[in-house]
Amino acid sequence: MKKGKNGNGDSQVPNIIAYGTNLIGDTTSEGDFRIEGSIKGKIVAKGRIVVGESGIVDGEIFCSNADICGNVTGKLEVENLTILKTTASFKGDLSTNKISIEPGAEFNGTCTMVSKVTSDTKK
Repeated sequence: MKKGKNGNGDSQVPNIIAYGTNLIGDTTSEGDFRIEGSIKGKIVAKGRIVVGESGIVDGEIFCSNADICGNVTGKLEVENLTILKTTASFKGDLSTNKISIEPGAEFNGTCTMVSKVTSDTKK
C-alpha cells in the first residue's frame, strides 16, 4: 500500500470530531483533522485542519494547511495555505504563508503573512 503525504499511518483516514461531540483540552495529530463538533483548547496537526460548517474551535490551531468553514476564535498558525470559506467566521490572530478569503466570510482580527510560520508554542 502506498502511503500518501500527511496521512494517519496506513489508513489515510483523517481524524474526525463529529457533530455533537465537545472536547476540552489539547489535541495532536500526525495527519489531517476534520472538526464538525466543538473543541476548546490547542490543536496541533502536521497535516490539514478542516473546520466544517458545524465546527467550532475556541483556542489555538497549529497546522500545515487550514480550510475554515465554521467558527474559529483564537490563534491560528498555518505553515502554508489558509482558506476562509463563505460560511467561515474567524476572530483572532492569524499567521500564514498564503490566504484565500471567499466573499461572505467573516474575518475579525490580525493577519501576519510570513514565508514560514515557526513557533515554540507548537512543541
